[in-house]
Amino acid sequence: MSVADWIVLGGTLIGIILYGIWKSRGQKDMAGYFLDNQSMPWYIVLLSIIGTQASAVTFLSAPGQAYTDGMRFVQYYFGLPLAMVVICIAFVPIYHKLKVFTAYEYLEGRFDCKTRTFTAILFLVQRALSTGISIYAPAIILSSLLGWNIYWTNVIMGGLLIIYTVSGGTRAVSYTQTLQLVIIFVGMFLAGWMVVHLLPEGIGFNDALKVAGRMKKLNVIVTDFDWKDKYNIWSGLIGGFFLALSYFGTDQSQVGRYLTARSVTESRLGLLMNGLVKVPMQFLILLLGTMVFVFYLYFRAPVFFNEAQLNKVDGPTLQQIKTEYDGFNQEKQVQVRALSSAIKSNDNAGITRAQEKLDKAEADALKVRTTAIDYIKKADPAADTNDTNYIFLHFVVNNLPKGLVGLLIAIIFLAAWGSIAAALNSLASTTVIDIYKRQFKPTAPDEHYFKASRWWTFIWGLFCIVVAQFASKLGSLIEAVNVLGSLFYGVILGIFLVAFYCKRIGGTAVFWAAIAAECIVIIVFISNIVSFLWLNAIGCILVIVLAWILQLLQPAPGTVKPVQSDCA
Repeated sequence: MSVADWIVLGGTLIGIILYGIWKSRGQKDMAGYFLDNQSMPWYIVLLSIIGTQASAVTFLSAPGQAYTDGMRFVQYYFGLPLAMVVICIAFVPIYHKLKVFTAYEYLEGRFDCKTRTFTAILFLVQRALSTGISIYAPAIILSSLLGWNIYWTNVIMGGLLIIYTVSGGTRAVSYTQTLQLVIIFVGMFLAGWMVVHLLPEGIGFNDALKVAGRMKKLNVIVTDFDWKDKYNIWSGLIGGFFLALSYFGTDQSQVGRYLTARSVTESRLGLLMNGLVKVPMQFLILLLGTMVFVFYLYFRAPVFFNEAQLNKVDGPTLQQIKTEYDGFNQEKQVQVRALSSAIKSNDNAGITRAQEKLDKAEADALKVRTTAIDYIKKADPAADTNDTNYIFLHFVVNNLPKGLVGLLIAIIFLAAWGSIAAALNSLASTTVIDIYKRQFKPTAPDEHYFKASRWWTFIWGLFCIVVAQFASKLGSLIEAVNVLGSLFYGVILGIFLVAFYCKRIGGTAVFWAAIAAECIVIIVFISNIVSFLWLNAIGCILVIVLAWILQLLQPAPGTVKPVQSDCA
Protein backbone atom coordinates (compact mmCIF):
# COMPACT_ATOMS: atom_id res chain seq x y z
CA MET A 1 0.00 0.00 0.00
CA SER A 2 1.05 3.59 -0.57
CA VAL A 3 1.81 6.18 2.13
CA ALA A 4 -1.60 7.78 1.42
CA ASP A 5 -3.33 4.45 2.04
CA TRP A 6 -1.57 3.98 5.37
CA ILE A 7 -2.49 7.53 6.43
CA VAL A 8 -6.17 6.95 5.55
CA LEU A 9 -6.19 3.54 7.25
CA GLY A 10 -4.41 4.67 10.41
CA GLY A 11 -6.33 7.93 10.72
CA THR A 12 -9.70 6.21 10.34
CA LEU A 13 -8.99 3.50 12.91
CA ILE A 14 -7.47 5.84 15.50
CA GLY A 15 -10.36 8.26 15.05
CA ILE A 16 -12.91 5.49 15.70
CA ILE A 17 -11.13 4.34 18.87
CA LEU A 18 -10.96 7.89 20.27
CA TYR A 19 -14.59 8.55 19.35
CA GLY A 20 -15.73 5.37 21.14
CA ILE A 21 -13.75 6.17 24.29
CA TRP A 22 -15.08 9.74 24.31
CA LYS A 23 -18.68 8.58 23.89
CA SER A 24 -18.38 6.05 26.71
CA ARG A 25 -17.09 8.47 29.35
CA GLY A 26 -18.95 8.53 32.66
CA GLN A 27 -20.04 4.88 32.77
CA LYS A 28 -19.84 3.55 36.35
CA ASP A 29 -22.35 0.71 36.65
CA MET A 30 -23.73 -2.32 34.79
CA ALA A 31 -26.84 -0.52 33.56
CA GLY A 32 -24.59 1.95 31.78
CA TYR A 33 -21.97 -0.56 30.67
CA PHE A 34 -24.39 -3.13 29.19
CA LEU A 35 -27.61 -1.19 28.41
CA ASP A 36 -26.49 2.47 28.26
CA ASN A 37 -29.35 3.10 30.73
CA GLN A 38 -31.83 2.30 27.89
CA SER A 39 -31.35 5.68 26.21
CA MET A 40 -30.82 4.79 22.52
CA PRO A 41 -33.12 6.14 19.76
CA TRP A 42 -34.40 3.66 17.17
CA TYR A 43 -32.01 4.68 14.38
CA ILE A 44 -28.98 4.04 16.62
CA VAL A 45 -30.54 0.68 17.53
CA LEU A 46 -31.00 -0.09 13.81
CA LEU A 47 -27.41 0.75 12.89
CA SER A 48 -26.11 -1.13 15.92
CA ILE A 49 -28.10 -4.25 14.94
CA ILE A 50 -26.76 -4.07 11.37
CA GLY A 51 -23.25 -3.33 12.59
CA THR A 52 -23.29 -6.33 14.93
CA GLN A 53 -24.42 -8.71 12.18
CA ALA A 54 -22.39 -7.21 9.32
CA SER A 55 -18.88 -8.11 10.44
CA ALA A 56 -15.64 -8.09 8.48
CA VAL A 57 -16.69 -11.55 7.36
CA THR A 58 -19.60 -9.94 5.47
CA PHE A 59 -17.51 -7.40 3.58
CA LEU A 60 -14.44 -9.58 3.07
CA SER A 61 -15.93 -13.00 2.38
CA ALA A 62 -19.37 -12.29 0.82
CA PRO A 63 -17.97 -10.83 -2.45
CA GLY A 64 -15.72 -13.89 -2.72
CA GLN A 65 -18.74 -16.11 -2.07
CA ALA A 66 -20.54 -14.48 -5.01
CA TYR A 67 -17.41 -14.76 -7.18
CA THR A 68 -17.23 -18.52 -6.69
CA ASP A 69 -20.89 -19.51 -6.23
CA GLY A 70 -23.00 -16.68 -7.64
CA MET A 71 -25.60 -14.66 -5.75
CA ARG A 72 -27.74 -17.51 -4.42
CA PHE A 73 -26.34 -16.91 -0.92
CA VAL A 74 -28.78 -13.95 -0.65
CA GLN A 75 -31.63 -16.48 -0.21
CA TYR A 76 -30.15 -17.20 3.22
CA TYR A 77 -31.68 -13.85 4.33
CA PHE A 78 -35.18 -14.32 2.86
CA GLY A 79 -36.66 -15.50 6.16
CA LEU A 80 -35.27 -12.51 8.09
CA PRO A 81 -38.04 -9.90 7.50
CA LEU A 82 -40.74 -12.30 8.74
CA ALA A 83 -38.59 -13.16 11.77
CA MET A 84 -38.35 -9.44 12.63
CA VAL A 85 -42.15 -9.20 12.74
CA VAL A 86 -42.44 -12.22 15.05
CA ILE A 87 -39.72 -10.90 17.38
CA CYS A 88 -41.40 -7.49 17.60
CA ILE A 89 -44.68 -9.14 18.58
CA ALA A 90 -43.50 -11.93 20.89
CA PHE A 91 -40.00 -11.21 22.23
CA VAL A 92 -39.49 -7.46 22.62
CA PRO A 93 -42.42 -6.71 24.99
CA ILE A 94 -41.40 -9.51 27.36
CA TYR A 95 -37.76 -8.41 27.56
CA HIS A 96 -38.69 -4.77 28.18
CA LYS A 97 -41.40 -5.62 30.70
CA LEU A 98 -39.07 -7.77 32.79
CA LYS A 99 -36.23 -5.18 32.54
CA VAL A 100 -33.62 -7.90 32.00
CA PHE A 101 -29.93 -7.44 31.22
CA THR A 102 -29.82 -10.67 29.17
CA ALA A 103 -32.38 -12.77 27.35
CA TYR A 104 -31.61 -15.79 29.55
CA GLU A 105 -32.74 -14.17 32.82
CA TYR A 106 -36.33 -14.71 31.67
CA LEU A 107 -35.81 -18.48 31.48
CA GLU A 108 -35.21 -18.88 35.22
CA GLY A 109 -38.49 -17.24 36.13
CA ARG A 110 -40.32 -19.36 33.55
CA PHE A 111 -38.44 -22.64 34.11
CA ASP A 112 -35.52 -22.95 36.51
CA CYS A 113 -31.90 -22.03 36.99
CA LYS A 114 -30.42 -25.08 35.26
CA THR A 115 -32.34 -24.33 32.05
CA ARG A 116 -31.23 -20.69 32.19
CA THR A 117 -27.61 -21.73 32.73
CA PHE A 118 -27.62 -24.38 30.01
CA THR A 119 -29.07 -21.96 27.45
CA ALA A 120 -26.55 -19.29 28.44
CA ILE A 121 -23.71 -21.82 28.01
CA LEU A 122 -24.97 -22.78 24.53
CA PHE A 123 -24.89 -19.10 23.61
CA LEU A 124 -21.42 -18.56 25.11
CA VAL A 125 -19.93 -21.52 23.22
CA GLN A 126 -21.26 -20.61 19.77
CA ARG A 127 -20.74 -16.85 20.13
CA ALA A 128 -17.16 -17.22 21.40
CA LEU A 129 -16.27 -19.56 18.52
CA SER A 130 -17.92 -17.26 15.96
CA THR A 131 -16.14 -14.23 17.39
CA GLY A 132 -12.81 -16.00 17.06
CA ILE A 133 -13.55 -16.47 13.35
CA SER A 134 -14.44 -12.78 13.10
CA ILE A 135 -11.07 -11.81 14.62
CA TYR A 136 -9.33 -13.95 12.01
CA ALA A 137 -11.01 -12.09 9.13
CA PRO A 138 -9.25 -8.70 9.52
CA ALA A 139 -6.04 -10.49 10.56
CA ILE A 140 -6.01 -11.98 7.05
CA ILE A 141 -5.58 -8.46 5.65
CA LEU A 142 -2.53 -7.48 7.67
CA SER A 143 -1.00 -10.89 7.14
CA SER A 144 -1.53 -10.67 3.38
CA LEU A 145 -0.41 -7.04 2.99
CA LEU A 146 2.61 -7.11 5.26
CA GLY A 147 3.60 -10.75 5.14
CA TRP A 148 3.18 -11.06 8.90
CA ASN A 149 2.72 -14.40 10.59
CA ILE A 150 -1.05 -14.94 10.81
CA TYR A 151 -0.85 -16.11 14.42
CA TRP A 152 0.88 -12.95 15.66
CA THR A 153 -1.48 -10.88 13.53
CA ASN A 154 -4.45 -12.50 15.33
CA VAL A 155 -2.87 -11.51 18.66
CA ILE A 156 -2.39 -7.88 17.55
CA MET A 157 -5.92 -7.56 16.13
CA GLY A 158 -7.48 -9.23 19.15
CA GLY A 159 -5.45 -7.09 21.55
CA LEU A 160 -6.63 -3.85 19.95
CA LEU A 161 -10.21 -5.05 20.11
CA ILE A 162 -9.95 -5.97 23.78
CA ILE A 163 -8.70 -2.47 24.66
CA TYR A 164 -11.44 -0.90 22.56
CA THR A 165 -14.26 -2.97 24.07
CA VAL A 166 -13.14 -3.13 27.71
CA SER A 167 -12.84 0.64 27.88
CA GLY A 168 -16.15 1.46 26.22
CA GLY A 169 -19.01 -0.94 26.91
CA THR A 170 -22.32 -0.75 25.06
CA ARG A 171 -22.29 3.00 24.49
CA ALA A 172 -18.93 2.85 22.70
CA VAL A 173 -20.10 -0.15 20.67
CA SER A 174 -23.40 1.41 19.56
CA TYR A 175 -22.19 4.89 18.69
CA THR A 176 -19.00 3.79 16.96
CA GLN A 177 -21.01 1.25 14.94
CA THR A 178 -23.14 4.14 13.67
CA LEU A 179 -20.12 6.08 12.46
CA GLN A 180 -18.49 2.90 11.15
CA LEU A 181 -21.51 1.99 9.02
CA VAL A 182 -21.62 5.45 7.42
CA ILE A 183 -17.97 5.03 6.39
CA ILE A 184 -18.60 1.43 5.31
CA PHE A 185 -21.55 2.26 3.04
CA VAL A 186 -19.66 5.12 1.40
CA GLY A 187 -16.60 2.93 0.84
CA MET A 188 -18.53 -0.04 -0.57
CA PHE A 189 -20.42 2.29 -2.93
CA LEU A 190 -17.09 3.68 -4.16
CA ALA A 191 -15.75 0.14 -4.63
CA GLY A 192 -18.82 -0.82 -6.68
CA TRP A 193 -18.49 2.30 -8.81
CA MET A 194 -14.78 1.65 -9.36
CA VAL A 195 -15.17 -1.97 -10.45
CA VAL A 196 -17.60 -0.89 -13.19
CA HIS A 197 -15.46 2.16 -14.07
CA LEU A 198 -12.40 -0.09 -14.53
CA LEU A 199 -14.11 -2.35 -17.07
CA PRO A 200 -12.92 -1.94 -20.69
CA GLU A 201 -14.17 1.05 -22.66
CA GLY A 202 -17.61 0.44 -24.07
CA ILE A 203 -18.53 -2.09 -21.33
CA GLY A 204 -20.97 -0.60 -18.85
CA PHE A 205 -22.94 -1.87 -15.87
CA ASN A 206 -25.75 -3.35 -18.00
CA ASP A 207 -23.23 -5.14 -20.20
CA ALA A 208 -21.50 -6.58 -17.16
CA LEU A 209 -24.85 -7.79 -15.75
CA LYS A 210 -25.68 -9.57 -19.01
CA VAL A 211 -22.31 -11.32 -19.02
CA ALA A 212 -22.74 -12.29 -15.34
CA GLY A 213 -26.16 -13.72 -16.15
CA ARG A 214 -24.74 -15.78 -19.01
CA MET A 215 -22.07 -17.12 -16.62
CA LYS A 216 -24.82 -18.15 -14.14
CA LYS A 217 -23.68 -15.73 -11.43
CA LEU A 218 -27.04 -13.94 -11.08
CA ASN A 219 -28.70 -17.02 -9.59
CA VAL A 220 -30.59 -14.99 -6.98
CA ILE A 221 -33.57 -17.37 -6.85
CA VAL A 222 -33.11 -21.16 -6.89
CA THR A 223 -36.47 -22.94 -6.72
CA ASP A 224 -35.25 -26.55 -6.96
CA PHE A 225 -35.81 -28.37 -3.67
CA ASP A 226 -32.86 -30.36 -2.33
CA TRP A 227 -32.27 -31.12 1.35
CA LYS A 228 -28.50 -30.96 0.83
CA ASP A 229 -28.49 -27.78 -1.26
CA LYS A 230 -27.20 -25.04 1.02
CA TYR A 231 -28.88 -22.11 -0.68
CA ASN A 232 -32.30 -22.26 -2.31
CA ILE A 233 -35.52 -20.38 -1.70
CA TRP A 234 -36.92 -23.13 0.54
CA SER A 235 -33.94 -23.43 2.87
CA GLY A 236 -33.71 -19.62 2.90
CA LEU A 237 -37.35 -18.97 3.77
CA ILE A 238 -37.77 -21.80 6.29
CA GLY A 239 -34.29 -22.48 7.66
CA GLY A 240 -33.35 -18.81 7.37
CA PHE A 241 -36.50 -17.81 9.27
CA PHE A 242 -35.65 -20.09 12.21
CA LEU A 243 -32.02 -18.95 12.18
CA ALA A 244 -32.96 -15.24 12.13
CA LEU A 245 -35.63 -15.76 14.79
CA SER A 246 -33.09 -17.36 17.10
CA TYR A 247 -30.23 -14.98 16.28
CA PHE A 248 -32.19 -11.75 16.74
CA GLY A 249 -34.59 -13.09 19.37
CA THR A 250 -32.32 -15.07 21.69
CA ASP A 251 -28.66 -14.24 20.91
CA GLN A 252 -27.47 -11.77 23.54
CA SER A 253 -25.18 -10.01 21.03
CA GLN A 254 -28.37 -8.84 19.25
CA VAL A 255 -30.82 -8.76 22.16
CA GLY A 256 -28.35 -6.50 23.96
CA ARG A 257 -28.53 -4.06 21.02
CA TYR A 258 -32.28 -3.45 21.14
CA LEU A 259 -32.55 -3.64 24.94
CA THR A 260 -30.69 -0.31 24.91
CA ALA A 261 -33.67 1.39 23.22
CA ARG A 262 -35.73 4.03 25.00
CA SER A 263 -38.96 2.04 24.69
CA VAL A 264 -40.66 -0.99 23.16
CA THR A 265 -41.63 1.15 20.15
CA GLU A 266 -38.03 2.25 19.54
CA SER A 267 -36.84 -1.39 19.74
CA ARG A 268 -39.52 -2.50 17.29
CA LEU A 269 -38.71 0.29 14.83
CA GLY A 270 -35.04 -0.67 14.84
CA LEU A 271 -35.81 -4.35 14.24
CA LEU A 272 -38.42 -3.76 11.52
CA MET A 273 -36.15 -1.38 9.66
CA ASN A 274 -33.41 -4.00 9.87
CA GLY A 275 -35.79 -6.46 8.19
CA LEU A 276 -36.30 -3.99 5.35
CA VAL A 277 -32.64 -3.03 4.94
CA LYS A 278 -30.72 -6.27 5.38
CA VAL A 279 -31.80 -8.19 2.25
CA PRO A 280 -31.08 -5.36 -0.24
CA MET A 281 -27.82 -4.59 1.56
CA GLN A 282 -26.63 -8.18 1.26
CA PHE A 283 -27.84 -8.30 -2.34
CA LEU A 284 -25.66 -5.30 -3.23
CA ILE A 285 -22.60 -6.76 -1.48
CA LEU A 286 -23.01 -10.01 -3.42
CA LEU A 287 -23.59 -8.03 -6.62
CA LEU A 288 -20.24 -6.35 -5.98
CA GLY A 289 -18.62 -9.80 -5.90
CA THR A 290 -20.36 -10.68 -9.17
CA MET A 291 -18.98 -7.52 -10.79
CA VAL A 292 -15.49 -8.49 -9.57
CA PHE A 293 -15.98 -11.86 -11.30
CA VAL A 294 -16.85 -10.10 -14.56
CA PHE A 295 -13.84 -7.79 -14.12
CA TYR A 296 -11.52 -10.80 -13.96
CA LEU A 297 -13.01 -12.17 -17.16
CA TYR A 298 -11.77 -9.07 -18.97
CA PHE A 299 -8.46 -8.85 -17.10
CA ARG A 300 -5.89 -11.31 -15.83
CA ALA A 301 -6.95 -13.21 -12.72
CA PRO A 302 -4.30 -14.83 -10.49
CA VAL A 303 -4.21 -18.60 -10.33
CA PHE A 304 -4.57 -18.25 -6.53
CA PHE A 305 -5.81 -15.08 -4.85
CA ASN A 306 -3.78 -15.43 -1.65
CA GLU A 307 -0.57 -14.18 -3.22
CA ALA A 308 1.36 -14.22 0.08
CA GLN A 309 0.80 -17.98 0.23
CA LEU A 310 1.59 -18.28 -3.46
CA ASN A 311 4.95 -16.57 -3.00
CA LYS A 312 5.91 -19.01 -0.24
CA VAL A 313 5.91 -21.97 -2.63
CA ASP A 314 7.00 -20.22 -5.83
CA GLY A 315 9.27 -22.22 -8.13
CA PRO A 316 9.68 -23.55 -11.69
CA THR A 317 6.70 -25.91 -11.43
CA LEU A 318 4.40 -23.18 -10.19
CA GLN A 319 5.64 -20.79 -12.88
CA GLN A 320 4.71 -23.37 -15.51
CA ILE A 321 1.23 -23.69 -13.99
CA LYS A 322 0.86 -19.88 -13.98
CA THR A 323 1.85 -19.69 -17.65
CA GLU A 324 -0.74 -22.30 -18.59
CA TYR A 325 -3.37 -20.50 -16.53
CA ASP A 326 -2.54 -17.16 -18.19
CA GLY A 327 -3.13 -18.78 -21.56
CA PHE A 328 -6.70 -19.65 -20.61
CA ASN A 329 -7.10 -16.16 -19.12
CA GLN A 330 -6.25 -14.68 -22.50
CA GLU A 331 -8.77 -16.99 -24.18
CA LYS A 332 -11.44 -15.86 -21.69
CA GLN A 333 -10.67 -12.23 -22.47
CA VAL A 334 -11.16 -12.86 -26.18
CA GLN A 335 -14.39 -14.79 -25.75
CA VAL A 336 -16.00 -12.45 -23.20
CA ARG A 337 -15.47 -9.57 -25.62
CA ALA A 338 -17.02 -11.65 -28.38
CA LEU A 339 -19.93 -12.49 -26.08
CA SER A 340 -20.51 -8.83 -25.16
CA SER A 341 -20.42 -7.83 -28.82
CA ALA A 342 -22.90 -10.55 -29.78
CA ILE A 343 -25.25 -9.55 -26.93
CA LYS A 344 -25.19 -5.90 -28.05
CA SER A 345 -26.00 -6.85 -31.65
CA ASN A 346 -28.64 -9.45 -30.65
CA ASP A 347 -26.69 -12.10 -32.56
CA ASN A 348 -28.12 -15.28 -31.03
CA ALA A 349 -25.83 -17.59 -32.97
CA GLY A 350 -22.82 -15.48 -31.95
CA ILE A 351 -23.98 -15.49 -28.33
CA THR A 352 -24.24 -19.27 -28.28
CA ARG A 353 -20.87 -19.73 -29.99
CA ALA A 354 -19.01 -17.25 -27.75
CA GLN A 355 -20.61 -18.57 -24.56
CA GLU A 356 -19.66 -22.16 -25.37
CA LYS A 357 -16.05 -21.12 -25.93
CA LEU A 358 -16.04 -18.94 -22.80
CA ASP A 359 -17.48 -21.76 -20.68
CA LYS A 360 -14.81 -24.13 -22.01
CA ALA A 361 -12.01 -21.66 -21.28
CA GLU A 362 -13.40 -21.11 -17.77
CA ALA A 363 -13.59 -24.88 -17.15
CA ASP A 364 -10.04 -25.39 -18.43
CA ALA A 365 -8.80 -22.54 -16.23
CA LEU A 366 -10.49 -24.11 -13.20
CA LYS A 367 -8.69 -27.40 -13.88
CA VAL A 368 -5.34 -25.61 -13.94
CA ARG A 369 -6.28 -23.72 -10.79
CA THR A 370 -7.06 -27.05 -9.08
CA THR A 371 -3.61 -28.26 -10.11
CA ALA A 372 -2.08 -25.13 -8.57
CA ILE A 373 -3.97 -25.66 -5.31
CA ASP A 374 -2.82 -29.29 -5.16
CA TYR A 375 0.76 -28.13 -5.71
CA ILE A 376 0.47 -25.52 -2.92
CA LYS A 377 -0.93 -28.12 -0.53
CA LYS A 378 1.85 -30.55 -1.35
CA ALA A 379 4.58 -27.91 -1.01
CA ASP A 380 3.13 -26.48 2.22
CA PRO A 381 0.84 -28.95 4.06
CA ALA A 382 -0.09 -26.19 6.56
CA ALA A 383 -1.32 -23.84 3.81
CA ASP A 384 -4.90 -22.52 3.67
CA THR A 385 -5.90 -23.59 0.15
CA ASN A 386 -9.31 -21.89 0.13
CA ASP A 387 -8.76 -18.34 -1.17
CA THR A 388 -12.42 -17.22 -1.20
CA ASN A 389 -11.70 -14.71 1.56
CA TYR A 390 -8.87 -13.12 -0.45
CA ILE A 391 -10.69 -12.43 -3.73
CA PHE A 392 -12.16 -9.02 -2.88
CA LEU A 393 -8.99 -8.04 -0.99
CA HIS A 394 -6.86 -8.87 -4.05
CA PHE A 395 -9.07 -6.72 -6.27
CA VAL A 396 -8.94 -3.78 -3.84
CA VAL A 397 -5.18 -3.83 -3.31
CA ASN A 398 -4.23 -4.32 -6.96
CA ASN A 399 -6.76 -2.19 -8.82
CA LEU A 400 -8.12 0.71 -6.75
CA PRO A 401 -6.42 4.15 -6.62
CA LYS A 402 -4.22 5.35 -3.74
CA GLY A 403 -6.19 6.42 -0.71
CA LEU A 404 -9.24 4.39 -1.66
CA VAL A 405 -7.32 1.18 -0.97
CA GLY A 406 -6.68 2.40 2.58
CA LEU A 407 -10.33 3.36 2.99
CA LEU A 408 -11.62 -0.02 1.82
CA ILE A 409 -9.25 -1.89 4.12
CA ALA A 410 -10.27 0.44 6.97
CA ILE A 411 -13.87 -0.54 6.22
CA ILE A 412 -13.10 -4.21 6.75
CA PHE A 413 -11.38 -3.37 10.03
CA LEU A 414 -14.29 -1.18 11.15
CA ALA A 415 -16.83 -3.90 10.36
CA ALA A 416 -14.73 -6.34 12.37
CA TRP A 417 -14.41 -4.03 15.34
CA GLY A 418 -18.13 -3.24 15.43
CA SER A 419 -19.33 -6.83 15.41
CA ILE A 420 -16.56 -8.23 17.62
CA ALA A 421 -16.96 -5.48 20.21
CA ALA A 422 -20.70 -6.21 20.41
CA ALA A 423 -19.98 -9.93 20.72
CA LEU A 424 -17.41 -9.49 23.50
CA ASN A 425 -19.82 -7.17 25.29
CA SER A 426 -22.58 -9.80 25.09
CA LEU A 427 -20.24 -12.61 26.20
CA ALA A 428 -19.29 -10.56 29.26
CA SER A 429 -22.87 -9.61 30.12
CA THR A 430 -24.10 -13.22 29.87
CA THR A 431 -21.18 -14.54 31.92
CA VAL A 432 -21.56 -11.95 34.69
CA ILE A 433 -25.38 -11.84 34.89
CA ASP A 434 -26.34 -15.44 34.16
CA ILE A 435 -23.44 -17.35 35.72
CA TYR A 436 -21.09 -15.30 37.92
CA LYS A 437 -23.70 -13.19 39.73
CA ARG A 438 -26.38 -15.90 39.81
CA GLN A 439 -24.22 -18.72 41.14
CA PHE A 440 -21.03 -17.31 42.69
CA LYS A 441 -21.53 -13.71 43.90
CA PRO A 442 -25.26 -13.04 44.22
CA THR A 443 -25.04 -10.20 46.77
CA ALA A 444 -21.97 -8.17 45.80
CA PRO A 445 -22.31 -4.39 45.25
CA ASP A 446 -22.98 -3.09 41.75
CA GLU A 447 -19.47 -1.65 41.48
CA HIS A 448 -18.06 -5.18 41.90
CA TYR A 449 -20.12 -6.49 38.96
CA PHE A 450 -19.08 -3.51 36.85
CA LYS A 451 -15.40 -4.33 37.42
CA ALA A 452 -16.08 -8.03 36.86
CA SER A 453 -17.75 -7.18 33.54
CA ARG A 454 -14.58 -5.54 32.29
CA TRP A 455 -12.45 -8.45 33.44
CA TRP A 456 -14.74 -10.96 31.69
CA THR A 457 -14.64 -8.88 28.52
CA PHE A 458 -10.85 -9.18 28.71
CA ILE A 459 -10.94 -12.95 29.39
CA TRP A 460 -13.35 -13.67 26.53
CA GLY A 461 -11.19 -11.55 24.24
CA LEU A 462 -8.21 -13.77 25.03
CA PHE A 463 -10.27 -16.91 24.41
CA CYS A 464 -11.44 -15.60 21.03
CA ILE A 465 -7.84 -14.87 20.02
CA VAL A 466 -7.03 -18.53 20.71
CA VAL A 467 -9.99 -19.62 18.56
CA ALA A 468 -8.78 -17.33 15.75
CA GLN A 469 -5.54 -19.30 15.57
CA PHE A 470 -7.49 -22.32 14.29
CA ALA A 471 -9.77 -20.50 11.82
CA SER A 472 -7.54 -20.82 8.76
CA LYS A 473 -8.92 -24.29 7.94
CA LEU A 474 -12.57 -23.27 7.72
CA GLY A 475 -12.80 -22.07 4.10
CA SER A 476 -15.35 -19.34 3.37
CA LEU A 477 -15.63 -17.46 6.66
CA ILE A 478 -19.15 -16.17 6.06
CA GLU A 479 -20.33 -19.72 5.54
CA ALA A 480 -18.35 -21.06 8.51
CA VAL A 481 -19.92 -18.52 10.89
CA ASN A 482 -23.43 -19.40 9.74
CA VAL A 483 -22.81 -23.15 9.94
CA LEU A 484 -21.52 -22.75 13.49
CA GLY A 485 -24.55 -20.70 14.52
CA SER A 486 -26.93 -23.23 13.00
CA LEU A 487 -25.56 -25.97 15.27
CA PHE A 488 -26.91 -24.14 18.34
CA TYR A 489 -29.52 -21.56 17.34
CA GLY A 490 -32.38 -23.96 16.67
CA VAL A 491 -32.13 -25.55 20.12
CA ILE A 492 -31.92 -22.16 21.86
CA LEU A 493 -34.95 -20.94 19.91
CA GLY A 494 -36.91 -24.09 20.83
CA ILE A 495 -36.28 -23.41 24.53
CA PHE A 496 -37.64 -19.87 24.22
CA LEU A 497 -40.69 -20.89 22.17
CA VAL A 498 -41.59 -23.49 24.79
CA ALA A 499 -41.19 -20.80 27.44
CA PHE A 500 -43.49 -18.40 25.57
CA TYR A 501 -46.24 -20.69 24.31
CA CYS A 502 -46.17 -24.07 26.11
CA LYS A 503 -47.19 -23.09 29.63
CA ARG A 504 -47.71 -26.64 30.88
CA ILE A 505 -44.12 -27.68 30.16
CA GLY A 506 -41.68 -27.30 33.04
CA GLY A 507 -37.96 -26.78 33.39
CA THR A 508 -36.87 -30.40 33.79
CA ALA A 509 -38.64 -31.52 30.61
CA VAL A 510 -37.29 -28.69 28.46
CA PHE A 511 -33.79 -29.04 29.95
CA TRP A 512 -33.42 -32.70 28.98
CA ALA A 513 -35.22 -32.12 25.67
CA ALA A 514 -32.69 -29.41 24.81
CA ILE A 515 -29.72 -31.65 25.64
CA ALA A 516 -31.14 -34.49 23.52
CA ALA A 517 -32.00 -32.13 20.65
CA GLU A 518 -28.49 -30.63 20.63
CA CYS A 519 -26.93 -34.09 20.44
CA ILE A 520 -29.22 -35.04 17.54
CA VAL A 521 -28.46 -31.80 15.65
CA ILE A 522 -24.72 -32.44 15.92
CA ILE A 523 -25.18 -36.05 14.70
CA VAL A 524 -27.29 -34.87 11.73
CA PHE A 525 -24.63 -32.29 10.84
CA ILE A 526 -21.74 -34.76 11.05
CA SER A 527 -23.73 -37.27 8.97
CA ASN A 528 -24.35 -34.59 6.29
CA ILE A 529 -28.01 -35.56 6.00
CA VAL A 530 -29.27 -32.04 5.23
CA SER A 531 -27.72 -28.62 4.52
CA PHE A 532 -26.86 -26.53 7.54
CA LEU A 533 -29.78 -24.06 7.33
CA TRP A 534 -32.26 -26.89 8.04
CA LEU A 535 -30.49 -27.59 11.34
CA ASN A 536 -32.16 -24.49 12.80
CA ALA A 537 -35.66 -25.81 12.13
CA ILE A 538 -34.74 -29.35 13.18
CA GLY A 539 -33.27 -28.23 16.51
CA CYS A 540 -36.23 -25.99 17.32
CA ILE A 541 -38.89 -28.60 16.48
CA LEU A 542 -37.02 -31.35 18.35
CA VAL A 543 -36.92 -29.31 21.57
CA ILE A 544 -40.68 -28.60 21.42
CA VAL A 545 -41.68 -32.20 20.58
CA LEU A 546 -39.31 -33.87 23.05
CA ALA A 547 -40.27 -31.45 25.83
CA TRP A 548 -43.96 -32.29 25.35
CA ILE A 549 -43.22 -36.02 25.44
CA LEU A 550 -41.03 -35.76 28.54
CA GLN A 551 -43.61 -33.60 30.32
CA LEU A 552 -46.34 -36.16 29.59
CA LEU A 553 -44.14 -38.93 31.02
CA GLN A 554 -43.76 -37.12 34.34
CA PRO A 555 -45.92 -38.49 37.21
CA ALA A 556 -47.95 -35.35 37.84
CA PRO A 557 -48.29 -33.21 34.74
CA GLY A 558 -49.79 -29.76 35.12
CA THR A 559 -48.93 -26.15 35.34
CA VAL A 560 -45.34 -26.05 36.55
CA LYS A 561 -44.25 -23.49 39.07
CA PRO A 562 -40.83 -21.88 38.68
CA VAL A 563 -37.98 -23.62 40.45
CA GLN A 564 -35.48 -21.26 42.05
CA SER A 565 -33.28 -23.52 44.15
CA ASP A 566 -31.44 -25.86 41.77
CA CYS A 567 -28.52 -23.47 41.21
CA ALA A 568 -28.48 -21.86 44.63
